[in-house]
Amino acid sequence: MALRDVSAGQLALLIAIWSAAALLVFSHAERHGSERATWWGVAAFLATAFVVPVYFARHWLRKRARG
Repeated sequence: MALRDVSAGQLALLIAIWSAAALLVFSHAERHGSERATWWGVAAFLATAFVVPVYFARHWLRKRARG
C-alpha cells in the first residue's frame, strides 16, 4: 500500500492510534517518575511500532533488576 493510496479516514485513524500510543507512554513514564517522559511520548508518536515495545521492555527490565 503506497502512501498515495491512503484515504483521509485511514490517515485520521493512524493519527488517532499514534496519539493514543504517545499519551499512554507519556502518562506511564510520568507516573513512574521518568525524567524524559515528554521525549518518550514524542518518540512514541513518531515511531509507535518501535518505541512502544522498547519503552515497556526497558521499564520491565529496570523494574525486574530493582526488585
